Amino acid sequence: MESLSRRAAATHRRLLEAAAEELIETGDVEVAAVARRAGLSVGLPYRYFGTRSGLMSALLADFYDRLVADTVLASFDGRTWLERWRTQVVTWVDRVYADPLAPVVLGRMVGDAEVAAMEARCVRQIIATGVTHITAGQAEGAVAADRDPELLAAGVVGGMRAIFTIVLDKTPRPDRDTVVAEIWKFTIAALGADDAALREEHLP
Repeated sequence: MESLSRRAAATHRRLLEAAAEELIETGDVEVAAVARRAGLSVGLPYRYFGTRSGLMSALLADFYDRLVADTVLASFDGRTWLERWRTQVVTWVDRVYADPLAPVVLGRMVGDAEVAAMEARCVRQIIATGVTHITAGQAEGAVAADRDPELLAAGVVGGMRAIFTIVLDKTPRPDRDTVVAEIWKFTIAALGADDAALREEHLP
């Protein structure tokens, strides 16, 4: 997005927040309803986002930007790669459970080709960053060295997303510790985590 003035940036954020509220409450995004919710003219969403698809794509990108900033781009404490990955898994679950948009974006959100293309770009960004993390784990000896890091990253990201899609749709939701444990077990198996390293760190 091109640089916006402070006022324009505030309006842009206001529209995104209104769109998020509309999507959470109704399961859909209608431009006129978003404008009313934001207390703005019906034409403003079109000025900022071009089309309904543009608005939905921007909302999707904003969700993933916030999620990525808190998870794959964040720095985590830990003496070893496995300790840091464990903390990152906990953070993933915490952030997804806390965001009211997550059940819609990761489970029920539908859109046209533009929206689908935006989601694909967001997922590819997460995978690309995951490659860097996995390569570091391989260098440390925590992750199987003979595996393709890009394919591993794609498998882990896809598997975690599938798990979130299921648990976010359940009523009541499984408790966070249960979900953390399931994702942890799945990911360390997928990554070929070194058993000796796991025992040394006293990780389950």
